[in-house]
Amino acid sequence: MVVSAEMCCFCFDVLYCHLYGYQPPRSPRFTNDPYPLFVTWKIGRDKRLRGCIGTFSAMNLHSGLREYTLTSALKDSRFPPVTRDELPRLFCSVSLLTNFEDVCDYMDWEVGVHGIRIEFINEKGSKRTATYLPEVAKEQGWDHIQTIDSLLRKGGYKAPITNEFRKTIKLTRYRSEKMTMSYTEYLAHRQHHHFQNGIGHPLPPYNHYS
Repeated sequence: MVVSAEMCCFCFDVLYCHLYGYQPPRSPRFTNDPYPLFVTWKIGRDKRLRGCIGTFSAMNLHSGLREYTLTSALKDSRFPPVTRDELPRLFCSVSLLTNFEDVCDYMDWEVGVHGIRIEFINEKGSKRTATYLPEVAKEQGWDHIQTIDSLLRKGGYKAPITNEFRKTIKLTRYRSEKMTMSYTEYLAHRQHHHFQNGIGHPLPPYNHYS
């Protein structure tokens, strides 16, 4: 696997430095190879979605994770920007996307295995796209049709959804490598690696969040 805990740590570093006004963290030591990537933030014991944005264009990981850490935390239009107060309750997931395959049949993918990206023409004649990462359908308990229909709504399709319309969808399936880390795990990881990495910002004091 290419994805690593260090990538989640780096995302927390980037967000922490941004929220507290510190200099951005310096370049990490993990690979800088290009991948399509998504950064997902969840919050609280029930792990509610707090932001999820990414790109299907391969980006060098160092700059890509920097960019999408902040975009997903601060600019997901479904949510207000993440605040300092929320940091201790956050979970960060990094997903690197692989094995893209265009399929002819919109049912030709496996729940819990594939992510899907759909392209469709909406009721106004505009081309729209939307995606769910591989874990979404399984977490929601959806079958193929429920997932497709939810994705159409996510993509802004307002008209009734018929089977004929579903057949017009262009679907790409893909897989992902995913790593998730809680803020608590991030702190523990950073305490351990702090001196080796020479992070340019002070670690958040534990008592501040107790």
